[in-house]
Amino acid sequence: MAAPDDIEGSAAGYGAQFVATVGWAFARLVRAPQPAPDAEAMHTLWRQIIVLGAGGIAAILVLMFAFDATEIGLMPPRGAPGLEPVRIVTNFGKDAYVLSLLAAILVVTFIVTPLQPLTSRARVLRFGTQMQYLLLAVVVPVLCAEVLKWAIGRGRPFVGADPFTFAPFQGTEAYFSLPSAHAVTAFALAFAVAALWPRLRVAVYLYAVAIGLSRLVLLAHHPSDVVAGALVGIIGALTVRYWFAARRLGFVIRGGGRIVPR
Repeated sequence: MAAPDDIEGSAAGYGAQFVATVGWAFARLVRAPQPAPDAEAMHTLWRQIIVLGAGGIAAILVLMFAFDATEIGLMPPRGAPGLEPVRIVTNFGKDAYVLSLLAAILVVTFIVTPLQPLTSRARVLRFGTQMQYLLLAVVVPVLCAEVLKWAIGRGRPFVGADPFTFAPFQGTEAYFSLPSAHAVTAFALAFAVAALWPRLRVAVYLYAVAIGLSRLVLLAHHPSDVVAGALVGIIGALTVRYWFAARRLGFVIRGGGRIVPR
């Protein structure tokens, strides 16, 4: 498919340019990856996943056995007065809200691209690629988390003081605790934003930590659930970043398999 800037307004109407833009943007996501640097980056990705996975699983187990039950008693009662600010904070990590916002920005980008002069269209398309990355970096780990929550079926803190209450494959909200979907969303978004714009890393990780803490205060999750959510979110965003870099979309692969913003 031709690049959208190959279709000039004088040769095609807005509709044709819009379809070309959307088709071109998504066709690039499934094209073949680049050769040699891709293999090096793949090895780096697996090393990162193994290190993160081993450390994260160890932390989850320690928290489950040593702190989850204690943490319930340290938090205010569920529904206690004064928790409304915390509920407001936690909504900023709700996957439906975050994904809807990212999808809306991406759609608006596609809509305005054909309206731009050819000289500035490349800049708008670059932003569209970044939005594609942010959206997929969140949606992929969120979907994985939903499967894990259903399969594990861990009881939320309000179910009881025993953190080892499980009802696998039930799919009920009370037994949908591990991992925390809010933590998955927040940490995936934080990693993705920091990967694109490293100067924002402190701000976005503070956001992610605030979302994680809000889930604890509201007794919606155990500490180990939040750590598990952060682990799933970061590994998911890390994997999606590799996918984009291997296709030279938003990122490039440097020596040693290092991935940097393009």
